Amino acid sequence: MQQGETISAIATAPGAGGIGVIRISGAQALTVADRVFRAANGRKLAELPARQVVYGHAVDAAGEVIDEVMAIVMRAPHSYTCEDVVELQAHGSNVALRQILRLTWQAGARQAERGEFTKRAFLNGRLDISQARAVMDIIQAPTEYSLRMAEGHLAGYFSGKIQQLQNGIMDMTAQLEAAIDFPEDGVEEATGEEIRTQTGKLRQAIAQLLHTAHTGRILKDGLMTAIVGKPNVGKSSLLNALLREERAIVTDIPGTTRDAIEEYAEVGGVPLRIIDTAGIRATDDVVEQMGVEKAKKYVSRATLVLALFDGSRPLAAEDEEILALLSGKTALLLLTKADLPAVTTAEQLQARVPEEKVLTLSTRTGAGLDELGDWVHDFAWADEIVGEEGGFVSDEQQAETLRQADAQLAAALATLDSGMGLDCVSIDLRAAWEKLGELTGRTVREDLLDEIFSRFCIGK
Repeated sequence: MQQGETISAIATAPGAGGIGVIRISGAQALTVADRVFRAANGRKLAELPARQVVYGHAVDAAGEVIDEVMAIVMRAPHSYTCEDVVELQAHGSNVALRQILRLTWQAGARQAERGEFTKRAFLNGRLDISQARAVMDIIQAPTEYSLRMAEGHLAGYFSGKIQQLQNGIMDMTAQLEAAIDFPEDGVEEATGEEIRTQTGKLRQAIAQLLHTAHTGRILKDGLMTAIVGKPNVGKSSLLNALLREERAIVTDIPGTTRDAIEEYAEVGGVPLRIIDTAGIRATDDVVEQMGVEKAKKYVSRATLVLALFDGSRPLAAEDEEILALLSGKTALLLLTKADLPAVTTAEQLQARVPEEKVLTLSTRTGAGLDELGDWVHDFAWADEIVGEEGGFVSDEQQAETLRQADAQLAAALATLDSGMGLDCVSIDLRAAWEKLGELTGRTVREDLLDEIFSRFCIGK
């Protein structure tokens, strides 16, 4: 990527819509836009002050009109990329947008790479790495909770916590350098004790951040939850009840659900990534067999399994197979159809699996759904921190970087305890500081930058 080049891309999602946006950024953004856009008042965009909206048309080299357009001018450094930016708002026609985009390339811009607008915002100091990653998390947020956490990261709450840790390490480094430069009697020993105390506090702060990682991953991605059971046990009815909409087809015909259905829902204040699987049973239907095998794989991968059993019927061979699948998994056993006369009771099912929780419910009357939500809430959060989502660790990469920084701080303490010189302790502290810098981009490697921004869409 050459930052000096002017880039352009369609910034809105593919598909027809009321408005489509083409974003142009770089030193020649206004020149490129003026070659494509003809204002109704005849003025050039380059002549206008910042934050002006101008009506006109996108035209080709022959002057033929492509579409009506509103042009928005944003001058550096007061733009998303901190460069000159022009956004052309046309009708949301894929054909018209692609034609206008090609005209911008002919006028001197080039196709933006994935995430290049946000990468330029990072390189120009508008965002740090944590905030840049939050941009994509906002775009992809599946739940209100994940959106709230991503917004907090974009606002800099997480970065602020990392900056506090780095400042603490820099303060200790300054103490060490002073003790090394002025080795008076007793100064080195006193400095060593102070470093030990401060390092312990920093490690405690990192441990508190890591304590949010489990919650952060749930908030970002949803708790992976598989609904499993034999055919006609009420799996799709439960999915619809949790979603509060008719998402899955419900019939009395066994084997209606042949493939997995995946949706997000909030249950008990917990965002769940719910997979409704095919009913597990022996079948000669090849397609249904594939669905059954896929259901078993989802059970093995899920963090939580909601295993359904029909309370209006005795346990069957399929139920026994499902109970066997739950070995080693965290599962909540749900005895369904509580509005019908009970044949299998909660006590009977509980006796089969005393280590698991059993609840009775009816999706027809809603009985038991509140208890289900309470159980999921207690399971997911337990003693986890809830609230202040903007400061949570949001993925495993951040958690691993924090663990590596903590290991460097532990190494500093070991170096100190071994009686080695304070200059050796300073090396370990500097390594911890640099590792934390990867979370904000102050010390991030170029290959890591490329990996992060390659996940973005072209127009962002």
